[in-house]
Parts: sequence; structure tokens; C-alpha cells
Amino acid sequence: MRTKIIATLGPASEDVRILKKLITAGVKIFRLNFSHGTASDFLPLVNKLRTLEQELEIHITILQDLSGPKIRTGILKKSPLTISIGQEILMGPGELDKNKQENFLPFENKEILESLSPGDIVRLSDGGLKFEVVDREGELVKLKAFNAGLISSRKGISFPGKKTSLNALTEKDRQDLIDGLKLGIDAVALSFVQGPEDIASAKAIIDKHGRWVPVIAKLERQIAVERLQDILNIADGIMVARGDLGLECPLSSLPTLQKRIIKACNQAAKPVIVATQMLLSMVTNPMPTRAETTDIANAILDGADCLMLSEETAIGRYPVQAVEYMREIALEAEELYFEQKTEIIGPGQKSAENFLAYGACQLAEKISAKALVAHTNSGATARLISACRPSQPIFGLTQFTRVLKYMNFSWGVHPIKIDDEPRDHLQRTQNFVEQSKDFKPGDKLVIMAGHPKPGQDSSPTNLLKIYCK
Repeated sequence: MRTKIIATLGPASEDVRILKKLITAGVKIFRLNFSHGTASDFLPLVNKLRTLEQELEIHITILQDLSGPKIRTGILKKSPLTISIGQEILMGPGELDKNKQENFLPFENKEILESLSPGDIVRLSDGGLKFEVVDREGELVKLKAFNAGLISSRKGISFPGKKTSLNALTEKDRQDLIDGLKLGIDAVALSFVQGPEDIASAKAIIDKHGRWVPVIAKLERQIAVERLQDILNIADGIMVARGDLGLECPLSSLPTLQKRIIKACNQAAKPVIVATQMLLSMVTNPMPTRAETTDIANAILDGADCLMLSEETAIGRYPVQAVEYMREIALEAEELYFEQKTEIIGPGQKSAENFLAYGACQLAEKISAKALVAHTNSGATARLISACRPSQPIFGLTQFTRVLKYMNFSWGVHPIKIDDEPRDHLQRTQNFVEQSKDFKPGDKLVIMAGHPKPGQDSSPTNLLKIYCK
């Protein structure tokens, strides 16, 4: 299977026997949701995963998912508040006398309130209720309901298209990130990203603590989608977080948004994760719905590197079965992908490295190579090959553990740890082929490596070679 599966851990999957079954079923990346715990809470799980990593001799990636600045309403005078179509309510600071009115929604963020103008849209109750700003009364905002429903206290509230003053990294997130680095996380997902500056802030914290881990930008805000290219320039990967993104954007536009985001990530050779409600029915049912199986297949055919399970593996009754179904669907979708594919995907950017990877994939196809083997110090070469979507497996060789864990996010890449010696990258790569049980005598492989000039210790990837074992 080339598509990577991410499983969220929780009460349903914390037992070591379940963890082992999840790994056997195909999970190599495990998500720790810091909205529901701290580093100390996750320490036992991390220890179990590291033990299994040694026992099973595989490379497991632990992804820390930070909470982010969830914006909520205040405490209602009467909860729940019943809303009818066309009803008008006031929203504003709760300390005002207006909060004595039943049709009043407390909301304390004055900067957001001041930014709202007539015609702006406000969504409440996980998007179930939609309002339009129709007027202002001093510090208060008058809202008119598009539909009927109930509002209870402390509900999430969103403002589609509005850039808020809230930083994507809250104080809790900063501390969680520091604690996560000490815990030994391998990657971090940043919630409610609005722009590249949010990614830069997270990277500065990571750098200050002497670590390097990839930062995944979760696209949950419309403003983030509009700034996608800028975010891609600095982020190490993207997550299409369809839950909150579906609140910010019209639901009818979500499928096309997903396709556009995936395409942009493929062209940039950055891993892209599709998340939220992939197999939601399997939280309580042993089988997925027909729509869910189709959703998964379409995400893979669109070019997703990873698919993420949330409640399905965290609190669901059938965590292992959910992964097994996702694996089966992925295998079928990948088979169809190669049936329909007519040519190798061309490079998204015009650089020597991009064309070298493209040439390697073309060459592998022409000579019916057994695999593509790339020596990489950062994972970039393996990602460039992955973006071309070759039919051959991709072996990413590196001596750096952090790069191994990062390559777990890339479609079709098998991360392999190699020794520091010999110093020559090409020789290391050829040694791997000769020693590997995956290749038989006579197998042809396409190798990519860095070959330094005389007097140089190292070189970026600049060599393409056909190698016969």
C-alpha cells in the first residue's frame, strides 16, 4: 500500500495489543490530540509505541496535534436558546445589561466584534446555525438567522473569511509544543493556521529547543486557503481539516477545495493529509457506508499522501477494522489509479532536482525497474519522486532518524535507516541494494544520490544511475 494511514489514539486504542494490530494493519503514523490531553497524559502511549517500534523493527511517526485558538460563545442566560428562521438576536460582551435579554448571545472577543460589518456571516453550533450581521448597536452586533436550531452555552463560533487577531499558537499550545518536544514527538500539526507567520512561530520554538520536526499546517480557515501558496512555501506538509474548514466555507465548495489543495501540495512536493469523517459511521458500526468508501477512494485518486482517522480509532468500537477497511479501499483505489494513468506526473516546479526526479521515474518505467532508491539527507529527493507517482516502490535512504519519521508522510516511500559509512552516498545506496532481501540478482533499479566533486565531502542529489543487482 502506497497511501499512508494516520490513526488518532484514545481510549479505544491505548491498549498495547490494539496498537500492535493497528501497526500490522498498516498504520505508521499515530496522532496525539492535545485538545484532549497533555504531554504527561500521553507519556504511557509514547512509551508503548517506542517499545513496539523496537519490537517490530519499523519506523513509527508520532504526530502532535495542537489545540489552537478555539473561539467560543459565553454562558447563556437561558440554555439552550431556541432560534427560528429570520429571528434577530444581539451578540456582544456579556457584562452589558443586554445580557438580561433572552435573545442575547454573550461573546467577549471585542476585536472580532469590532471587525464585523453588515453582510458578514457568523456560524454557530458546529456550523448548524448560520447568521448574517445586519446592524450594529454600539459594542453589540445584531444577527439575523438564516435557519432554525438551538444554541447552548460555550459553543464554537466561526466567522468565514475574517482574519482574526488570534494567534494560531496559544499559550497552551506553546507549552504543549515544548513539552511534546521533550516527550519525543516526531512531527507537529498546527491548528487554525491563518498564514506563514504562524508556521514560522512554531518553527522558532522548535529551533530554540534544539530540535527539528516537520510542521504540518492544518487548513481550517478560509483565509488560510486564500494564502495557501505562502503557507506551502514554509510548511512541511498540509492537512485538509474538513471539519472546521466546512464551517468556514460553503459545504458545496468543500470537495473542490479539497481537490485544489491536494493538487497544489502535489506540485510543491509537500505531503498532504485528508482528515475528518473518513469512516465516521464506524465509530458505532462494524462496516462503513458506501459514501465513505467512495470518499476515501476519491481522496487517493486526487493525490492525497495520507488519510487520517480521528474518532474512528480514538473512541470508536472498531478501531482495527476501520484501519483494515481503509487499507482495502486504498489498495483498490491505487490499482485503479495505475490502470487509468497514461504517463508520469511532470514536475510542479522548474528546478534541476524536480527534473532529475521526473527523469528517474520515466527511466524506471521504461526499463521496468524493480524500485527507485534515493539517498537523502532531508527527505526532499524522496518527496520529489513521490510527487511523480511512479508505479515502482520508493526506498528513501537516510542516516537521520528525524528524516525517516518525516518520510512516513510521503506516498509510496519506504524509509530506510543506513549507516554513516561509507561516506560516499552512491556507494551507500549500492550497498543497500546488494544487501537488501527485497531485490533479487538481475533486478534493475534506478538510483538517485549526491556525488560530490573531488575535494568535497557531500553534494546535493545530482546523480541518476541504472543499477543491476
